[in-house]
Order: sequence, then C-alpha cells, then structure tokens
Amino acid sequence: MSISERRERDRLKIRTKILDAARELFAAEGYDAVTMRRIADTIEYSATTIYLHFKDKDALIRELCRVDALSLAQAFQSVAAEPEPLERLRKIGMAYVAFGIEHPNHYRLMFMSNRKNDEADLAEMGHGKPETDGYALLLNTCREAIDRQLLAPELTDPDLLAQAFWAATHGVVAIHIALYGDPWIEWRSLEETAELTINAMINGLKR
Repeated sequence: MSISERRERDRLKIRTKILDAARELFAAEGYDAVTMRRIADTIEYSATTIYLHFKDKDALIRELCRVDALSLAQAFQSVAAEPEPLERLRKIGMAYVAFGIEHPNHYRLMFMSNRKNDEADLAEMGHGKPETDGYALLLNTCREAIDRQLLAPELTDPDLLAQAFWAATHGVVAIHIALYGDPWIEWRSLEETAELTINAMINGLKR
C-alpha cells in the first residue's frame, strides 16, 4: 500500500468514526444539544480534526443523512428485482424492519428525530431515484400495483398508499426500539409482529 493510499484509508477511518459518534449523540440527545466539541471529546480527537472533515454541524448532519439514506436504499436493493408488486411490497416492509432493528441509531436519527432534510440537498442525496431513495422504490411499487389493478379500485393515490404502508412498518420498528423488553407487555417476536402487520396491510389493500 502506498503512502497516499494509507493516508486515504486513515482519513476515511477517522471520518467514519466521526459520523458514528455524531449519529449516536444526535439520536440520543437531539441535534440542537450536540456540539462539534462534544463529538470531538467523545472520540478523543481535537475539534480541529472534526473541522478538517466537516466545515460545520450542518455539513455533518447532511452527510449523515446522505450516508444513512443510501444505506437504507441499499438494504432494499435485494428485493427491488421482485417482479410481483405486492410481494415486492411485502419484502420492502420486512427489509425496512430489519434495517431499523439492525441499525437503531441510524433509524432514530432518520425517522425518530424532528430534523428535516434541506430541500437544496435532495439532488445530492439521490432523491427520487429508486436505487438511492427508499421512498422512491416504495412509491414506484405502489404505483405499479395501482396500474396493474391489483388493489381496491378506490385506491388511486400512490403517495397515500406509500405513506400509509410506511406508517404501519414504522410503528413496528419504533415500538421495538423504544419499548421492547418492558415487563408491562408480554412481547411476541418482532418477526411475527412485522409479518402480521405487513400482511394485514397488503391483504386490506388488495382488490
């Protein structure tokens, strides 16, 4: 490995460490409560090192959103080739739940915090492209199901369908992240809950 390759490897390693620490802090404490100094202290680097990679906190959160949105979209790609829209919808739902449970800090930051994406950054983040935008894949799947007349005839709005399906699967993940293990409830397995919710949603939509 050349010196330049080693330097690039080390640079990416530090950048990833910064992003991982920031994600955890933002998810736990909220965007406004976390400073660049706090992130630096957490990973035992100087604040100057952080600023070598990100010019400010907004740049850092934009990169986190881009990286995490791409990770979610990549999790969907294994099911994107499914030819049957309703089966693809089921697989998207299960992949979404699996992603949320496997990456709870990513999920909290993306879907359980009140920070919204900046419209000016959407193109850079791959907005609207199914290979980089998980919502675009979900929306296209709902639209295809409508076009192929697989759903109840009154269901004609693909965005409404996509958002309702998203809300249902989000509920499964959010409850699991926030409450699972609380002794008040006699919990059933996440997989059983996810399958029941997703199948009930799809069966309720079918023609």
